[in-house]
Amino acid sequence: MTSFRQRISDLLISQKLVTKEQLDKVISEASRNGKSFARHLIDRGIISESKLTELLSKELGLPMISLTKYRVDAAVAKLVPERIARRYNLMALTKFGERLVVAISDPLNIFALDDLKVLIQLPIDLVLSPETEIRRAIEQVYSGQTSFNKQKPVEHNAESDGDLDPAVALLLEGDKGEAPVVKAINMLVIEAMRRRASDIHLEPMADTLRARLRIDGHLVEAHRLPKSIQNLMLTRLKIMSGLDITESRVPQDGRFKVRLREREVDFRVSVLPIAYGSKVVLRLLDKANLSVGLDQLGFTPEAVEQFTLAVKRPHGMILVTGPTGSGKSTTLYSVLSQLNQPSKHLMTIEDPVEYQVEGITQVQVNTEVGLTFAGGLRSILRQAPDVLMIGEIRDFETADIAMKASLTGHLVLSTLHTNDAASAVTRLVDMGVEPFLVASSVSLIQAQRLVRKLCMKCREPFEPPASLFVRLGLQPSAQATFFKAVGCQFCNGSGYRGRIGILEVIVPDERIRELIVSRAQSWEIKDHAMKSLDMVPLRHDGMKKAEHGLISLEEVFAVTSEE
Repeated sequence: MTSFRQRISDLLISQKLVTKEQLDKVISEASRNGKSFARHLIDRGIISESKLTELLSKELGLPMISLTKYRVDAAVAKLVPERIARRYNLMALTKFGERLVVAISDPLNIFALDDLKVLIQLPIDLVLSPETEIRRAIEQVYSGQTSFNKQKPVEHNAESDGDLDPAVALLLEGDKGEAPVVKAINMLVIEAMRRRASDIHLEPMADTLRARLRIDGHLVEAHRLPKSIQNLMLTRLKIMSGLDITESRVPQDGRFKVRLREREVDFRVSVLPIAYGSKVVLRLLDKANLSVGLDQLGFTPEAVEQFTLAVKRPHGMILVTGPTGSGKSTTLYSVLSQLNQPSKHLMTIEDPVEYQVEGITQVQVNTEVGLTFAGGLRSILRQAPDVLMIGEIRDFETADIAMKASLTGHLVLSTLHTNDAASAVTRLVDMGVEPFLVASSVSLIQAQRLVRKLCMKCREPFEPPASLFVRLGLQPSAQATFFKAVGCQFCNGSGYRGRIGILEVIVPDERIRELIVSRAQSWEIKDHAMKSLDMVPLRHDGMKKAEHGLISLEEVFAVTSEE
């Protein structure tokens, strides 16, 4: 490995900050008086300590932390013996899960890293800090002082930065003048939360880093960031998410948490190597969405009543269907939150765990060690849950176990990828589940889509052309008033703000159970549900919401075009 001295020398020469002759003289002087090479450069005024650290940070792709603005946890710092900290000039800062974040001034000292790994027995993530700041931290921490900084700690403005969870302190603490990447990540996270984004996409391009936000289901370009901070942003986000910052060849998944005022949001992080670096997608999982009632998710009073009756049953299966991004998990988690009581044992098995909810036992699928949906389900059933949520039914084995569990005293909730409610039945039969099991176990099937709500501040009434109703195949009621999107400052010019569900619900009766057992087609089941059970299909439900001025007819057609 290239030595620290050689790497600094190459950097300084490439930056034209010093000549080779000057460096040779500094090296000679450093050897004679015993000072470190870097200290000699700084003392002679060739480069400032902060500039040297910044150069190394960019060259090595390691985050840079200013310890003058960071409050060190003494308990974590003392995981490293004082003699090791002083010998190698390093400081343990914080722990993320089982990973230890360590500030060091010489990241190329392989002896320091080897000794540290042997002593700590934990995976190490490195960040860079100036030598003098680390020495000052060592003196203050190991001398027994209760406070690391004599300065007042950095306070984040609630309007600009929010009250942040300690897990993101490492990102947001630091000298904002020295670390543009800190500002960039801070800005993106807070902006995404304010604009109600569901995802942040960081996409490396040939000469820039594009940041896009998914707002109400649609991607909007937010910023173009300098290519120079791409690796720094990736490294900081990896540290936040408990990922290996040295691995860049394979996809990685992690998560971290942010608290803004009274709002707590989980960020699920996915890193994927692509042509120009690594693409990062951060999914925002806002727990506030779980506490809203079903009516706020778009359920009609009739659908709420049907769902409530199904949930109150001691056993049976509730299926929620729809394409990716249609809000299936949010619906099921909302139901779980209402069932989450000390008297009930709730368990989930997911891939991955979406929302982390206190009081619910959650299992994450891990196929690498053999923990599949089916295998995990068998183990979960031995834990005697009252309510069981399965993230998705993907195969026969999972479906078969879930069906049998719903017949033996368990309330089972799960999702399927089908276009409508009736197709869920035929999909299960096609997987190989016996029709009589499907007929006996399923107590409610719901299909849903998410559509953008019209902005209530700028929507305008209009008279839709007759051709639009012909395309929809529906006839509006005489007193209906339709609205169109306009755009204002409140909705960022889009004309839409927020989303709402349109849905169809089937509660199987005896006739539907007979149709299932006889392996009837999905259209036969749907036809009976509409004629005899007054089921409102997706498009009809969308039309009702459009007549009430909640959504536009264009949105209804867009999400129900397959009907």
